[in-house]
Amino acid sequence: MEPDRLIREAGNGRIRLRRADITTLTVDVIVNAANASLAGGGGVDGAVHRAAGPGLMRELNQRYDGCPTGSAVITGAGRLPARHVIHTVGPRWRDGDHGEPELLASAYRSAFALASEHSCSTVAAPSISTGIYGFPIELAAQIAIGEAAQALADPHTSLREITFALFSDADLEVFARVL
Repeated sequence: MEPDRLIREAGNGRIRLRRADITTLTVDVIVNAANASLAGGGGVDGAVHRAAGPGLMRELNQRYDGCPTGSAVITGAGRLPARHVIHTVGPRWRDGDHGEPELLASAYRSAFALASEHSCSTVAAPSISTGIYGFPIELAAQIAIGEAAQALADPHTSLREITFALFSDADLEVFARVL
């Protein structure tokens, strides 16, 4: 895939696409696709918790009592090469008629806003809700990239680069088409 298809200037910064393990990226904040109980789980959530170590779960349990779908909370990053982890909850796909697109947009928007509030400039985010939650990746990519572009266009944001760390070549190809 041509590198110019994987980076786009947007607002005050740029959007980058990478096929990568999000837990290995050196950024200010990693966005974790969490569940509403913040209890750890599979997929990205499980990988983030395993890589960060048990301190991440301890901090979540001490500071928060869950997180509603479409919202986000922030913690330290434990053993991850990031300063923070932002845990955001995307929706489970039902049929698209139960507010799923709006909730996914809100999950990204909340995560990017929280990153900016904490003076972060570099963010790595996964494709939220497209794994076990079943959100169609084509629609999810449009929402994710749209919210990233909006976040970077805010004249007051500290954000300078939002990287989408994608799990597979197929996911990367979908995001690249949208970008």
